[in-house]
Amino acid sequence: MARGSSVYRCQECGFAAPKPGTCPDCTRQGNYVPLVEERQTGARGARAPAPPGSTPVPLAQVGLEGGERTLTGIGELDRVLGGGVVRGSLVLIGGDPGVGKSTMMFQASCALADVSPPVLYVSGEESAAQVKLRADRLGISPSGLYLLAETNLEGIEAHVGSLKPQVLVVDSIQTVYLPDLESAPGSVSQVRECGGRLMLLAKRTGVATFLVGHVTKEGALAGPRVLEHLVDTVLYFEGERHHTYRVLRAVKNRFGSTNEIGVFEMTERGLAEVKNPSGFFLSERPRGAPGSVVVSSLEGTRPLLLELQALVSPANFGTPRRTVLGMDYNRVCLLLAVLEKRMGFPLQTRDVFVNVAGGGRVVEPAADLGLIVAAASSYMDRPVKGDLVIFGEVGLAGEVRAVTGLETRLREAAALGFAGAVVPRNNLSDQVRLPLDAQGVASIEEAIETLLGT
Repeated sequence: MARGSSVYRCQECGFAAPKPGTCPDCTRQGNYVPLVEERQTGARGARAPAPPGSTPVPLAQVGLEGGERTLTGIGELDRVLGGGVVRGSLVLIGGDPGVGKSTMMFQASCALADVSPPVLYVSGEESAAQVKLRADRLGISPSGLYLLAETNLEGIEAHVGSLKPQVLVVDSIQTVYLPDLESAPGSVSQVRECGGRLMLLAKRTGVATFLVGHVTKEGALAGPRVLEHLVDTVLYFEGERHHTYRVLRAVKNRFGSTNEIGVFEMTERGLAEVKNPSGFFLSERPRGAPGSVVVSSLEGTRPLLLELQALVSPANFGTPRRTVLGMDYNRVCLLLAVLEKRMGFPLQTRDVFVNVAGGGRVVEPAADLGLIVAAASSYMDRPVKGDLVIFGEVGLAGEVRAVTGLETRLREAAALGFAGAVVPRNNLSDQVRLPLDAQGVASIEEAIETLLGT
Protein backbone atom coordinates (compact mmCIF):
# COMPACT_ATOMS: atom_id res chain seq x y z
CA MET A 1 0.00 0.00 0.00
CA ALA A 2 1.32 3.42 -0.91
CA ARG A 3 2.61 5.75 1.74
CA GLY A 4 -0.07 7.96 3.30
CA SER A 5 -3.10 6.02 1.97
CA SER A 6 -6.07 5.34 4.26
CA VAL A 7 -7.87 2.06 4.83
CA TYR A 8 -11.54 1.56 5.67
CA ARG A 9 -12.94 -1.61 7.18
CA CYS A 10 -16.53 -2.87 7.43
CA GLN A 11 -17.74 -3.15 11.04
CA GLU A 12 -19.88 -6.19 10.20
CA CYS A 13 -17.58 -8.55 8.32
CA GLY A 14 -14.14 -6.86 8.48
CA PHE A 15 -13.80 -6.37 4.70
CA ALA A 16 -11.11 -3.77 3.90
CA ALA A 17 -11.50 -1.19 1.12
CA PRO A 18 -9.59 1.93 0.00
CA LYS A 19 -12.73 4.09 0.29
CA PRO A 20 -16.09 3.89 2.08
CA GLY A 21 -19.27 2.76 0.38
CA THR A 22 -21.33 -0.41 0.06
CA CYS A 23 -19.54 -3.50 1.37
CA PRO A 24 -19.27 -6.12 -1.42
CA ASP A 25 -19.15 -8.91 1.14
CA CYS A 26 -22.15 -8.31 3.43
CA THR A 27 -23.89 -5.65 1.22
CA ARG A 28 -24.15 -3.24 4.15
CA GLN A 29 -23.96 0.49 3.37
CA GLY A 30 -22.52 3.18 5.62
CA ASN A 31 -20.82 0.57 7.78
CA TYR A 32 -17.18 1.47 7.05
CA VAL A 33 -14.86 2.98 9.67
CA PRO A 34 -11.38 4.41 9.03
CA LEU A 35 -8.38 2.57 10.41
CA VAL A 36 -4.93 3.69 11.43
CA GLU A 37 -2.90 4.81 8.45
CA GLU A 38 -0.70 2.07 7.02
CA ARG A 39 2.72 2.93 5.62
CA GLN A 40 5.06 0.96 3.45
CA THR A 41 8.60 0.70 4.73
CA GLY A 42 10.33 -0.84 1.73
CA ALA A 43 10.35 -0.32 -2.01
CA ARG A 44 7.23 -1.07 -3.99
CA GLY A 45 6.86 -4.78 -4.56
CA ALA A 46 9.74 -5.72 -2.26
CA ARG A 47 9.18 -8.72 -0.05
CA ALA A 48 10.48 -8.94 3.48
CA PRO A 49 12.77 -11.87 4.24
CA ALA A 50 11.36 -14.74 6.26
CA PRO A 51 11.87 -14.24 10.00
CA PRO A 52 14.26 -16.57 11.84
CA GLY A 53 12.76 -19.85 12.98
CA SER A 54 10.11 -20.03 10.24
CA THR A 55 11.74 -22.83 8.26
CA PRO A 56 9.25 -25.41 6.94
CA VAL A 57 9.36 -28.67 8.88
CA PRO A 58 8.09 -32.06 7.65
CA LEU A 59 4.89 -33.10 9.37
CA ALA A 60 6.40 -36.36 10.61
CA GLN A 61 9.12 -34.40 12.46
CA VAL A 62 6.76 -32.07 14.33
CA GLY A 63 6.86 -32.97 18.01
CA LEU A 64 4.03 -32.63 20.52
CA GLU A 65 4.60 -31.56 24.08
CA GLY A 66 3.30 -33.79 26.82
CA GLY A 67 0.35 -32.72 28.90
CA GLU A 68 -1.30 -30.68 26.16
CA ARG A 69 -4.59 -30.42 28.10
CA THR A 70 -5.28 -29.28 31.64
CA LEU A 71 -8.52 -30.14 33.40
CA THR A 72 -10.34 -27.05 34.59
CA GLY A 73 -11.94 -28.83 37.54
CA ILE A 74 -15.42 -28.23 36.05
CA GLY A 75 -16.50 -31.39 34.25
CA GLU A 76 -19.12 -29.74 32.06
CA LEU A 77 -16.64 -27.11 30.87
CA ASP A 78 -14.02 -29.78 30.17
CA ARG A 79 -16.60 -31.72 28.12
CA VAL A 80 -17.33 -28.71 25.89
CA LEU A 81 -13.65 -27.84 25.49
CA GLY A 82 -12.96 -31.39 24.32
CA GLY A 83 -11.29 -32.77 27.45
CA GLY A 84 -9.71 -29.73 29.08
CA VAL A 85 -7.99 -26.48 28.16
CA VAL A 86 -5.11 -26.70 25.69
CA ARG A 87 -1.83 -24.95 26.47
CA GLY A 88 -1.46 -21.78 24.40
CA SER A 89 -5.08 -21.80 23.22
CA LEU A 90 -7.32 -18.75 22.94
CA VAL A 91 -10.93 -19.30 24.02
CA LEU A 92 -13.72 -16.76 23.53
CA ILE A 93 -16.83 -17.02 25.73
CA GLY A 94 -19.94 -14.99 24.91
CA GLY A 95 -23.38 -14.65 26.41
CA ASP A 96 -26.14 -12.26 27.43
CA PRO A 97 -25.52 -9.85 30.32
CA GLY A 98 -26.18 -11.50 33.66
CA VAL A 99 -26.21 -15.05 32.30
CA GLY A 100 -23.20 -16.03 34.44
CA LYS A 101 -20.12 -15.69 32.21
CA SER A 102 -18.01 -13.98 34.86
CA THR A 103 -19.20 -16.37 37.55
CA MET A 104 -18.28 -19.42 35.50
CA MET A 105 -14.88 -18.05 34.50
CA PHE A 106 -14.09 -17.07 38.08
CA GLN A 107 -15.00 -20.56 39.31
CA ALA A 108 -12.91 -22.08 36.53
CA SER A 109 -10.00 -19.78 37.42
CA CYS A 110 -10.17 -20.86 41.06
CA ALA A 111 -10.24 -24.54 40.06
CA LEU A 112 -7.30 -24.08 37.67
CA ALA A 113 -5.35 -22.18 40.35
CA ASP A 114 -5.38 -25.33 42.49
CA VAL A 115 -4.05 -27.66 39.77
CA SER A 116 -2.00 -25.33 37.54
CA PRO A 117 -0.94 -22.14 39.37
CA PRO A 118 -0.48 -19.29 38.93
CA VAL A 119 -3.67 -18.01 37.23
CA LEU A 120 -4.10 -14.32 36.39
CA TYR A 121 -7.68 -13.01 36.36
CA VAL A 122 -7.89 -9.58 34.70
CA SER A 123 -11.09 -7.69 35.45
CA GLY A 124 -11.84 -4.68 33.30
CA GLU A 125 -15.37 -4.10 34.57
CA GLU A 126 -14.98 -4.70 38.30
CA SER A 127 -12.41 -3.71 40.87
CA ALA A 128 -10.32 -6.28 42.70
CA ALA A 129 -12.43 -5.67 45.82
CA GLN A 130 -15.64 -6.49 43.93
CA VAL A 131 -14.12 -9.72 42.65
CA LYS A 132 -13.04 -10.57 46.20
CA LEU A 133 -16.64 -10.07 47.38
CA ARG A 134 -17.78 -12.59 44.77
CA ALA A 135 -15.11 -15.03 45.94
CA ASP A 136 -16.31 -14.67 49.55
CA ARG A 137 -19.90 -15.22 48.45
CA LEU A 138 -18.92 -18.37 46.57
CA GLY A 139 -16.72 -19.54 49.45
CA ILE A 140 -13.54 -19.99 47.37
CA SER A 141 -10.12 -18.38 47.82
CA PRO A 142 -7.26 -20.32 46.21
CA SER A 143 -3.71 -19.20 46.84
CA GLY A 144 -2.62 -19.52 43.20
CA LEU A 145 -5.15 -17.00 41.83
CA TYR A 146 -4.01 -13.40 41.19
CA LEU A 147 -6.42 -10.54 40.53
CA LEU A 148 -5.66 -7.54 38.33
CA ALA A 149 -8.02 -4.62 37.70
CA GLU A 150 -6.57 -3.23 34.46
CA THR A 151 -7.81 -2.24 31.00
CA ASN A 152 -4.55 -1.13 29.37
CA LEU A 153 -3.35 -4.05 27.26
CA GLU A 154 0.29 -2.99 27.50
CA GLY A 155 0.05 -3.10 31.29
CA ILE A 156 -1.59 -6.53 31.12
CA GLU A 157 1.20 -7.83 28.90
CA ALA A 158 3.81 -6.48 31.34
CA HIS A 159 2.15 -8.28 34.28
CA VAL A 160 1.91 -11.51 32.26
CA GLY A 161 5.64 -11.25 31.52
CA SER A 162 6.54 -10.81 35.19
CA LEU A 163 4.07 -13.28 36.73
CA LYS A 164 4.29 -15.92 33.97
CA PRO A 165 0.84 -17.43 34.62
CA GLN A 166 -0.32 -20.75 33.23
CA VAL A 167 -3.81 -19.39 32.53
CA LEU A 168 -4.95 -15.84 31.71
CA VAL A 169 -8.59 -14.68 31.92
CA VAL A 170 -9.59 -11.31 30.43
CA ASP A 171 -13.05 -10.12 31.49
CA SER A 172 -13.99 -8.60 29.14
CA ILE A 173 -12.30 -8.03 25.78
CA GLN A 174 -14.56 -5.01 25.10
CA THR A 175 -13.02 -3.09 28.01
CA VAL A 176 -9.37 -3.61 27.02
CA TYR A 177 -7.67 -0.95 24.89
CA LEU A 178 -4.33 -0.02 23.32
CA PRO A 179 -3.16 3.57 23.97
CA ASP A 180 -1.71 3.85 20.43
CA LEU A 181 -5.19 3.63 18.90
CA GLU A 182 -7.32 6.75 19.11
CA SER A 183 -10.67 4.90 19.12
CA ALA A 184 -12.54 4.15 22.33
CA PRO A 185 -12.45 0.75 24.09
CA GLY A 186 -14.94 -1.66 22.58
CA SER A 187 -14.69 -0.19 19.07
CA VAL A 188 -13.99 -2.34 16.05
CA SER A 189 -10.32 -1.44 15.77
CA GLN A 190 -9.66 -1.78 19.51
CA VAL A 191 -11.33 -5.20 19.80
CA ARG A 192 -9.58 -6.49 16.68
CA GLU A 193 -6.12 -5.24 17.61
CA CYS A 194 -6.37 -6.30 21.26
CA GLY A 195 -7.62 -9.74 20.21
CA GLY A 196 -4.71 -10.11 17.80
CA ARG A 197 -2.16 -9.06 20.45
CA LEU A 198 -3.60 -11.52 22.97
CA MET A 199 -3.55 -14.28 20.35
CA LEU A 200 0.15 -13.66 19.69
CA LEU A 201 0.81 -13.55 23.42
CA ALA A 202 -0.90 -16.90 23.98
CA LYS A 203 0.94 -18.61 21.13
CA ARG A 204 4.33 -17.13 22.04
CA THR A 205 4.23 -17.85 25.77
CA GLY A 206 1.97 -20.93 25.83
CA VAL A 207 -0.48 -19.28 28.24
CA ALA A 208 -4.02 -20.63 27.92
CA THR A 209 -6.14 -17.49 27.52
CA PHE A 210 -9.88 -17.01 28.06
CA LEU A 211 -11.64 -13.93 26.68
CA VAL A 212 -15.11 -12.94 27.88
CA GLY A 213 -17.15 -11.13 25.23
CA HIS A 214 -20.46 -9.30 25.18
CA VAL A 215 -23.19 -10.12 22.68
CA THR A 216 -25.41 -7.86 20.58
CA LYS A 217 -29.21 -7.74 20.59
CA GLU A 218 -29.21 -10.35 17.82
CA GLY A 219 -27.23 -12.73 20.05
CA ALA A 220 -23.94 -12.52 18.12
CA LEU A 221 -20.63 -11.59 19.70
CA ALA A 222 -20.09 -7.85 19.68
CA GLY A 223 -17.20 -6.50 17.65
CA PRO A 224 -15.84 -7.64 14.27
CA ARG A 225 -16.43 -11.20 13.11
CA VAL A 226 -12.68 -11.46 12.56
CA LEU A 227 -12.36 -11.92 16.34
CA GLU A 228 -14.11 -15.29 16.03
CA HIS A 229 -11.61 -16.28 13.33
CA LEU A 230 -8.65 -15.33 15.50
CA VAL A 231 -9.52 -17.52 18.48
CA ASP A 232 -9.25 -21.29 18.71
CA THR A 233 -12.56 -21.91 20.46
CA VAL A 234 -15.84 -19.97 20.59
CA LEU A 235 -18.28 -20.84 23.38
CA TYR A 236 -21.76 -19.44 23.95
CA PHE A 237 -23.30 -19.40 27.40
CA GLU A 238 -27.08 -19.57 27.00
CA GLY A 239 -29.96 -19.35 29.41
CA GLU A 240 -32.87 -17.24 30.54
CA ARG A 241 -32.69 -15.09 33.64
CA HIS A 242 -35.99 -16.54 34.83
CA HIS A 243 -34.70 -20.14 34.56
CA THR A 244 -32.02 -21.62 36.77
CA TYR A 245 -30.41 -23.72 34.06
CA ARG A 246 -27.57 -22.58 31.79
CA VAL A 247 -26.24 -24.32 28.68
CA LEU A 248 -22.68 -23.94 27.39
CA ARG A 249 -22.28 -24.66 23.66
CA ALA A 250 -19.25 -24.68 21.38
CA VAL A 251 -19.75 -23.18 17.92
CA LYS A 252 -16.06 -23.44 17.02
CA ASN A 253 -13.37 -25.69 18.48
CA ARG A 254 -10.04 -26.45 16.87
CA PHE A 255 -9.23 -29.01 19.57
CA GLY A 256 -12.48 -30.95 19.87
CA SER A 257 -16.06 -31.46 18.78
CA THR A 258 -18.61 -28.65 18.47
CA ASN A 259 -21.52 -30.97 19.25
CA GLU A 260 -20.99 -31.25 23.01
CA ILE A 261 -22.88 -29.14 25.52
CA GLY A 262 -22.46 -28.46 29.22
CA VAL A 263 -25.43 -27.91 31.53
CA PHE A 264 -25.23 -25.82 34.71
CA GLU A 265 -27.65 -24.65 37.37
CA MET A 266 -27.41 -21.19 38.88
CA THR A 267 -27.50 -21.44 42.67
CA GLU A 268 -26.67 -19.17 45.60
CA ARG A 269 -23.19 -20.70 45.65
CA GLY A 270 -22.57 -20.02 41.98
CA LEU A 271 -22.90 -22.37 39.03
CA ALA A 272 -23.38 -26.04 39.82
CA GLU A 273 -22.89 -28.83 37.29
CA VAL A 274 -26.00 -30.75 36.25
CA LYS A 275 -24.88 -34.37 35.99
CA ASN A 276 -28.31 -35.59 34.83
CA PRO A 277 -29.77 -32.86 32.59
CA SER A 278 -32.60 -35.09 31.32
CA GLY A 279 -34.01 -35.53 34.80
CA PHE A 280 -33.55 -31.81 35.41
CA PHE A 281 -35.62 -30.82 32.36
CA LEU A 282 -38.35 -33.40 33.06
CA SER A 283 -38.69 -32.77 36.81
CA GLU A 284 -41.90 -30.69 36.50
CA ARG A 285 -43.53 -32.49 33.58
CA PRO A 286 -47.36 -32.71 33.89
CA ARG A 287 -49.04 -36.10 33.66
CA GLY A 288 -51.89 -36.81 31.27
CA ALA A 289 -51.71 -33.43 29.50
CA PRO A 290 -52.63 -33.37 25.78
CA GLY A 291 -49.90 -31.93 23.58
CA SER A 292 -47.04 -33.00 25.84
CA VAL A 293 -44.49 -35.58 24.66
CA VAL A 294 -40.93 -36.51 25.58
CA VAL A 295 -38.35 -36.44 22.78
CA SER A 296 -34.74 -37.59 22.78
CA SER A 297 -32.13 -35.17 21.44
CA LEU A 298 -28.51 -36.22 20.95
CA GLU A 299 -26.05 -33.39 21.69
CA GLY A 300 -22.69 -34.77 20.63
CA THR A 301 -22.27 -37.90 22.74
CA ARG A 302 -24.82 -36.83 25.37
CA PRO A 303 -28.50 -37.85 25.03
CA LEU A 304 -31.03 -35.36 26.39
CA LEU A 305 -34.67 -36.09 27.12
CA LEU A 306 -36.77 -32.96 26.77
CA GLU A 307 -40.45 -32.23 27.13
CA LEU A 308 -41.93 -30.87 23.91
CA GLN A 309 -45.26 -29.06 24.27
CA ALA A 310 -47.70 -28.02 21.53
CA LEU A 311 -50.94 -26.09 21.88
CA VAL A 312 -53.42 -25.98 18.97
CA SER A 313 -56.34 -23.60 19.41
CA PRO A 314 -58.87 -21.87 17.07
CA ALA A 315 -57.53 -18.71 15.45
CA ASN A 316 -59.34 -15.55 16.53
CA PHE A 317 -58.07 -13.51 13.58
CA GLY A 318 -57.76 -14.12 9.87
CA THR A 319 -54.12 -15.22 9.88
CA PRO A 320 -53.24 -18.09 12.25
CA ARG A 321 -50.31 -17.55 14.60
CA ARG A 322 -47.20 -19.72 14.81
CA THR A 323 -45.16 -19.13 17.96
CA VAL A 324 -42.09 -21.31 18.56
CA LEU A 325 -39.72 -21.36 21.55
CA GLY A 326 -36.76 -23.72 21.61
CA MET A 327 -37.04 -25.08 18.04
CA ASP A 328 -36.39 -23.83 14.53
CA TYR A 329 -39.39 -21.80 13.40
CA ASN A 330 -39.14 -22.74 9.72
CA ARG A 331 -38.87 -26.45 10.48
CA VAL A 332 -41.92 -26.30 12.75
CA CYS A 333 -43.95 -24.64 9.97
CA LEU A 334 -42.76 -27.34 7.54
CA LEU A 335 -43.82 -30.15 9.87
CA LEU A 336 -47.21 -28.57 10.52
CA ALA A 337 -47.73 -28.41 6.74
CA VAL A 338 -46.86 -32.12 6.48
CA LEU A 339 -49.33 -32.94 9.27
CA GLU A 340 -52.08 -30.93 7.56
CA LYS A 341 -51.44 -32.43 4.12
CA ARG A 342 -50.98 -36.09 5.09
CA MET A 343 -53.51 -36.31 7.94
CA GLY A 344 -56.06 -33.71 6.92
CA PHE A 345 -55.89 -31.66 10.12
CA PRO A 346 -57.25 -28.12 9.34
CA LEU A 347 -54.32 -26.29 10.90
CA GLN A 348 -54.74 -23.33 8.53
CA THR A 349 -57.56 -22.17 10.84
CA ARG A 350 -55.69 -22.88 14.08
CA ASP A 351 -53.10 -21.06 16.14
CA VAL A 352 -50.16 -23.33 16.99
CA PHE A 353 -47.79 -22.65 19.90
CA VAL A 354 -44.70 -24.84 20.39
CA ASN A 355 -42.44 -24.78 23.44
CA VAL A 356 -39.53 -26.82 24.75
CA ALA A 357 -40.26 -26.85 28.49
CA GLY A 358 -37.68 -25.56 30.94
CA GLY A 359 -36.10 -23.24 28.38
CA GLY A 360 -34.35 -26.07 26.53
CA ARG A 361 -33.57 -26.13 22.83
CA VAL A 362 -33.81 -28.86 20.18
CA VAL A 363 -31.80 -28.45 17.00
CA GLU A 364 -31.69 -31.92 15.44
CA PRO A 365 -34.29 -33.52 13.10
CA ALA A 366 -34.86 -36.44 15.51
CA ALA A 367 -37.47 -34.31 17.30
CA ASP A 368 -39.68 -34.11 14.16
CA LEU A 369 -41.88 -37.06 15.08
CA GLY A 370 -42.31 -35.75 18.62
CA LEU A 371 -43.57 -32.41 17.31
CA ILE A 372 -46.00 -34.11 14.90
CA VAL A 373 -47.43 -36.26 17.70
CA ALA A 374 -47.61 -33.33 20.15
CA ALA A 375 -49.54 -31.16 17.66
CA ALA A 376 -51.91 -34.03 16.82
CA SER A 377 -52.40 -34.77 20.52
CA SER A 378 -53.32 -31.16 21.27
CA TYR A 379 -55.65 -30.94 18.26
CA MET A 380 -57.45 -34.21 19.15
CA ASP A 381 -57.28 -33.41 22.90
CA ARG A 382 -55.90 -36.90 23.60
CA PRO A 383 -52.85 -37.33 25.84
CA VAL A 384 -49.89 -39.55 25.01
CA LYS A 385 -48.80 -42.16 27.52
CA GLY A 386 -46.39 -40.58 29.96
CA ASP A 387 -43.89 -43.47 29.99
CA LEU A 388 -43.08 -43.26 26.26
CA VAL A 389 -40.25 -41.42 24.52
CA ILE A 390 -40.66 -40.48 20.85
CA PHE A 391 -38.09 -39.60 18.20
CA GLY A 392 -37.60 -39.83 14.46
CA GLU A 393 -37.01 -37.62 11.43
CA VAL A 394 -40.04 -36.82 9.26
CA GLY A 395 -39.89 -36.23 5.49
CA LEU A 396 -42.24 -34.22 3.30
CA ALA A 397 -44.04 -37.40 2.23
CA GLY A 398 -44.90 -38.16 5.84
CA GLU A 399 -42.34 -40.96 6.13
CA VAL A 400 -40.39 -41.51 9.35
CA ARG A 401 -36.67 -41.75 8.67
CA ALA A 402 -33.95 -43.41 10.74
CA VAL A 403 -31.78 -41.43 13.18
CA THR A 404 -28.38 -42.04 14.73
CA GLY A 405 -27.63 -43.15 18.29
CA LEU A 406 -30.65 -45.39 18.87
CA GLU A 407 -29.14 -47.41 21.70
CA THR A 408 -27.70 -44.32 23.40
CA ARG A 409 -31.07 -42.56 23.39
CA LEU A 410 -32.95 -45.62 24.64
CA ARG A 411 -30.39 -46.31 27.35
CA GLU A 412 -30.90 -42.79 28.74
CA ALA A 413 -34.70 -43.23 28.61
CA ALA A 414 -34.49 -46.55 30.43
CA ALA A 415 -32.30 -45.03 33.13
CA LEU A 416 -35.00 -42.40 33.80
CA GLY A 417 -37.77 -44.99 34.14
CA PHE A 418 -39.41 -44.87 30.71
CA ALA A 419 -41.10 -48.13 29.71
CA GLY A 420 -41.17 -47.84 25.92
CA ALA A 421 -40.34 -45.80 22.85
CA VAL A 422 -41.73 -45.09 19.40
CA VAL A 423 -38.86 -45.00 16.92
CA PRO A 424 -38.29 -45.21 13.14
CA ARG A 425 -38.87 -48.75 11.87
CA ASN A 426 -35.66 -48.68 9.84
CA ASN A 427 -33.68 -48.29 13.08
CA LEU A 428 -34.87 -51.62 14.47
CA SER A 429 -32.95 -54.82 13.90
CA ASP A 430 -33.55 -58.33 15.18
CA GLN A 431 -29.88 -58.76 16.04
CA VAL A 432 -29.71 -55.77 18.42
CA ARG A 433 -30.99 -56.09 21.98
CA LEU A 434 -32.45 -52.79 23.13
CA PRO A 435 -32.60 -51.59 26.75
CA LEU A 436 -36.39 -51.05 26.59
CA ASP A 437 -39.40 -51.97 24.44
CA ALA A 438 -39.30 -50.01 21.16
CA GLN A 439 -42.05 -49.97 18.55
CA GLY A 440 -41.13 -48.98 15.03
CA VAL A 441 -43.28 -46.82 12.76
CA ALA A 442 -42.77 -46.02 9.08
CA SER A 443 -45.09 -43.01 8.67
CA ILE A 444 -46.77 -40.29 10.70
CA GLU A 445 -50.13 -41.94 10.04
CA GLU A 446 -48.91 -45.11 11.71
CA ALA A 447 -47.41 -43.16 14.62
CA ILE A 448 -50.60 -41.18 15.31
CA GLU A 449 -52.72 -44.34 14.98
CA THR A 450 -50.45 -46.16 17.45
CA LEU A 451 -50.28 -43.38 20.02
CA LEU A 452 -53.62 -41.59 19.72
CA GLY A 453 -55.98 -44.00 17.93
CA THR A 454 -58.14 -43.05 14.96
